[in-house]
Amino acid sequence: MRFTLLMLVFLLANQRLAWATDDYTQSIEQWRTDRVESLKKPDGWFSYAGSGIVNLGKSTIGSADSNTIVLPRGPAHLGTLIVDKAGSATFRAERGSGATIDGQPIKGKVKLKDNAGGAKPTRIDIGDTWFYLVRMNDLIGWRFRDPQSAQRQSFTGIDTFAIDPSWRIEADWQAFEPAHEIELMTIINTLEKAPVPGKAVFERDGQRFELQPVLEDDGQLFFIFTDQTSGKETYPAARFLYADPARDGKLVLDFNKAFNPPCALSPHVVCPTAPPENRLKLRVAAGEKTYRAAAH
Repeated sequence: MRFTLLMLVFLLANQRLAWATDDYTQSIEQWRTDRVESLKKPDGWFSYAGSGIVNLGKSTIGSADSNTIVLPRGPAHLGTLIVDKAGSATFRAERGSGATIDGQPIKGKVKLKDNAGGAKPTRIDIGDTWFYLVRMNDLIGWRFRDPQSAQRQSFTGIDTFAIDPSWRIEADWQAFEPAHEIELMTIINTLEKAPVPGKAVFERDGQRFELQPVLEDDGQLFFIFTDQTSGKETYPAARFLYADPARDGKLVLDFNKAFNPPCALSPHVVCPTAPPENRLKLRVAAGEKTYRAAAH
């Protein structure tokens, strides 16, 4: 009788573990489904269809090759952009271009805002496409979004490693007092400063590893890392991973949710690369693999 009870307890414990594993697997599958659906949205990363640097002075914009800024789609001549030495930008629409701002036709010369200081850039709409400016330190860039882009239309998903619950790791959190500041190198060799509040310390295969996150405005911890799959099975510059703030000196690093940065999906986006502190000498066989775009 005692042996039977012990067996029953053992079987129930195994069943509970199986249920927990199934629930976890389903949660990661749902996370991946939501990720793909977000990328399919008209304003997702695949809607980026054009980009470049804006020079000081006068630039003409449009789909005709004679323009300074050549758009992949839209009117032959959209308008004229002027950027002064202080970085202030003004735009005048070409007559008949159909360009609007906030649903209103553009009349005369208008000042364009970029994303400096977290501001919302002025969006110039042309049908279902739109054009706007971005600031990257001392550079001003332009972006063109097109929901009908070939990249978005052909996107079906991203290859991933098999879901492995062992890559959901509870790490120790060591806060920095005061917080550090780190300089992140982007894929175009510009520098971006970011606050680093501490480091996550964990063990894998009997070895100790550390990762330092950037603190997001909403309190989330944002990890930019590479590992021994980088450049082979995963994107060379970095993969991204979010984690909730630490509680009682612990936080969870779920590498099954490691994902490609936007620049791995589109050539029209600038992303930070992994800092030296986050280059793991470890093969992280979890999360997203390198995105392979469909042939067009």
